[in-house]
Amino acid sequence: MLIRAGVPSDIPQMMALAAGSETAAHWSVQEYEALFAAAAPIRVAIIAIDEATGDEVVGFVIARCSADEWEIENVVVARELQRQGIATGLLNALVSSASQADARSVLLEVRASNAAARALYAKKDFREEGRRRGYYQNPEEDGILLRLQL
Repeated sequence: MLIRAGVPSDIPQMMALAAGSETAAHWSVQEYEALFAAAAPIRVAIIAIDEATGDEVVGFVIARCSADEWEIENVVVARELQRQGIATGLLNALVSSASQADARSVLLEVRASNAAARALYAKKDFREEGRRRGYYQNPEEDGILLRLQL
């Protein structure tokens, strides 16, 4: 697996991965394009590439960046490649980038029922900070706020 910064030409593959994931945020093409627009809020897209093919996007993480705090907005890994360390690699790269940018914390929100993601975040020392009742729809469920202090 190769980890690198995302580029605009990755958008179609990122959208296809997200479309195949029940837990991913499903953004419009305009929202993905805004990741790379100069006038948009600062965001980071980190991509996992299948080294065997050299160009197939198999996972990604997107975070909104401010001076003190980065917020993970989307994490997606190809369903058939889950539980193979791709999400961990993406998360490690994001946390490293946030640290290098002198951020103080990384936060995110996850569905209460997403046990696999919650276990990954706990393993990486994210701590529960709050709960948003009924935040998610279809099905309705709580969002759990997690934070990693850097």
